[in-house]
Amino acid sequence: MSVKVYLDNAATTPVSKEVLDEMLPYFAEHFGNPSSIHSYGRKAKAAIEKVRKTVAKYLNASTSEIFFTGSGTESSNTIIKCAVRDLGVKRIITSKTEHHCVLHSVEAMQREGVVIDFVVLDKYGKPDLNSLGDLLAAEKGTTLVSLMHANNEIGTMLNIAEVSELCKQYGAYFHSDTVQTIGYFPFDLQKVKIHFMSGSAHKFHGPKGVGFLYVNSEAMLKPYIDGGSQERNMRAGTENVPGIVGLGKALELAIEQMDANRQYLLSLKHYMINKLTNAIERVDFNGDVTDEGSNCKVLNVSLPEHEKAELMLFNLDMAGIAASGGSACTSGSEKGSHVLEAIGADPKRKAIRFSFSKYNTKEEIDHTVETLRKMLKGEPVKQPIA
Repeated sequence: MSVKVYLDNAATTPVSKEVLDEMLPYFAEHFGNPSSIHSYGRKAKAAIEKVRKTVAKYLNASTSEIFFTGSGTESSNTIIKCAVRDLGVKRIITSKTEHHCVLHSVEAMQREGVVIDFVVLDKYGKPDLNSLGDLLAAEKGTTLVSLMHANNEIGTMLNIAEVSELCKQYGAYFHSDTVQTIGYFPFDLQKVKIHFMSGSAHKFHGPKGVGFLYVNSEAMLKPYIDGGSQERNMRAGTENVPGIVGLGKALELAIEQMDANRQYLLSLKHYMINKLTNAIERVDFNGDVTDEGSNCKVLNVSLPEHEKAELMLFNLDMAGIAASGGSACTSGSEKGSHVLEAIGADPKRKAIRFSFSKYNTKEEIDHTVETLRKMLKGEPVKQPIA
């Protein structure tokens, strides 16, 4: 095989053709401003409200609790900073493996005088619930717990139901960054109480530049961005109508195909684990790789110390294989992964994150593993056809 292989779906996913087809009319034919009261505006507004219903139904929430944003990062910034400003949050409990949109927001609040506590993590990056309970029991004022549902680098998943119960027991607000799991896992917010959630369309085959924010009606926030009265006065600025339409179509498809997609992604993950284990001596995996404890689409591979390891990502790219060393948001940084550092991973071993989508195949996995094996053995590797 001398074709390109894309295995970086935790960074972004390709837009589905069905999604693109749904979006196209809203760039030209249905171009109205959804705040306008004439027919052009009403058409755009109706499209937005249809998607709001789709998101609300998926979460088993009210449409009044769903707000569209420009990204998952904007959603998490809004939640953390506005919870401090509007809900009197004096302390935030989080983990050292959170996405930087959470960690950097938390750091900004710490400079404003908010107390920050970090929950203890196990070797897989899973928050210790006894540690969380102890932190919550130590009364330090109104508390926000911010823990991601699935880690974007190592795939380890949080038991959100158990965290929800702890937050309920101690009267804390609960925010979960669900960017990596929206569209891949079922949610029922009437059964599991979460005050705040964030999602981003481009993680489930929708367009970039559009996300959503869930805010429980018992913990309503004031606007983070001031201006017009869009999103029921919650988020000013003319809505990205084509993007929101794309988000809605992508989510509809994800919901319809959820069980089948999850089983398929798990099959690819199992297949790659087995192929790597047989092909590469002393290969290991970072994070939890069990079906119950990890994200079906993420596999973080730990390669043994090797003279060629540092250039492995570059060489894979040259061979036409797209993977990642961790979060795409920090790929240009010289610093190592804060996630791997937090779980005590061996810094001498090279970590590569492979992440899957419904468009990947076992043949692509075969090609990727064989290419890795050849690189580590110093054997020649074919360059992809342009």
